Order: sequence, then C-alpha cells, then structure tokens
Amino acid sequence: MFVLDQRLLQDTLPVGDFPLCRLLLSNDSQYPWFILVPRKADVSEVFQLSDDEQLQLWKETTSLSRTLQQVFEADKMNVAALGNVVSQLHMHVIVRRRGDIAWPAPVWGKHPAVAYTADEALDVIGRLKAALATDLTFVEVANDA
Repeated sequence: MFVLDQRLLQDTLPVGDFPLCRLLLSNDSQYPWFILVPRKADVSEVFQLSDDEQLQLWKETTSLSRTLQQVFEADKMNVAALGNVVSQLHMHVIVRRRGDIAWPAPVWGKHPAVAYTADEALDVIGRLKAALATDLTFVEVANDA
C-alpha cells in the first residue's frame, strides 16, 4: 500500500494525482518546486519500477517540466531524483530563473525555505492546474496519505 513519506508530507502541499505519481508542491515560495512521487509501495529507485512504470514516470516528468517552463517562464528546469534524505522514490521538478535567490547554484541547502501563504499556494497550484487540465488525468487528493 502506498504511503507518502512523513517528511514529504510535512514539507509539501498536495496538488493531485497523475496516472502513476502523486504531485506535490514543495512549501518553499522562493521557487516553483514540484515533486512527483510514484504511488507504489516500498520503491526507492527508478529501476524498481516496471518498464511501463518507468516510461510513465518519464512521461509525467517531461509533461510537468514542459508545462512548468511555460507557465512559470523558466530559464532552466532542474529535474532530479536524489533520495539521500528521503529514500521514497520522488522526482524534483524545479523552475529556475536567472536571478532567483540561489541562481546559478543548486537550490538544496542554499537558503532556508520560506513557506507559501495560503493565497500564494492557491495561486501557484491554480495556475498549474489550469495548464494541466487537458494534458493528464488529474484528481484532487487529501493531504493525509
């Protein structure tokens, strides 16, 4: 049974579900930073997914990246699956802009997170949902699993 890692649960806001992945917004208003988590139990590495699931993960990552680049006018998209702190397989998809607080360095550990206000989070999530409405299956999720 899929259960979202506690650290991801506490550091993110739920956005919705794609066919394979739960989509989360990192609660750091300094960057539009999204996280895709395959809804599979006990998976920490991409190679632990079936071939079809691996293809679906890349499809969702690519589609999300393309959409984020357009919606948030990215200069560069950062995509990574590290898992050194949270072992549950998850893909970071981060909008980067020249002049953002960490540019051109990686975002990890550069600056403490600045949480979204409720209105800011609704705006970011709303803009993304509007852009994704025709691309992928998208359903609401509760922030409880």
